[in-house]
Amino acid sequence: MIEPSVTEFSTILLFIIGAIVFVTVGLFAARIIRPSKPNYEKLTTYESGEDTIGNAWGQFNMRFYVVALIFLLFEVEIIYLFPWSVVFGDKNLVEGTDGAWGWFAITEMFVFIVVLALGLAYAWAKGYLDWVRPQQKQTDFKSKIPASAYKKYKS
Repeated sequence: MIEPSVTEFSTILLFIIGAIVFVTVGLFAARIIRPSKPNYEKLTTYESGEDTIGNAWGQFNMRFYVVALIFLLFEVEIIYLFPWSVVFGDKNLVEGTDGAWGWFAITEMFVFIVVLALGLAYAWAKGYLDWVRPQQKQTDFKSKIPASAYKKYKS
């Protein structure tokens, strides 16, 4: 018969209680130590130096999210490349298999990179990476400065 061990659960409970106490004491100490001098400037919303206009439910172009996901895809690729190079670059394994381990490792990584490249090519072919540029409007404005005045500034 298996007897329940109270000591294992009590250890977990002790860690949970310790974490709660640690966070509570830290927040309380920070509240006591920090200065609290609120003013209008500090209480305003700050977003990249710009004043906020409108509500927070504004529509964003979907392309921003697609580019972010593609960026994450390639970041994940880098995360997998470093452990791969460490594990498959083991000199003892390569020598022990007469080089077969090295060829397997190279083949596996090329397959991985080809799959990622196909995903990028698919996103490119579907037009997910294209940005819609605003159309330039022709104006009928006539400048009083002659066009020859700008020639010395053109490169």
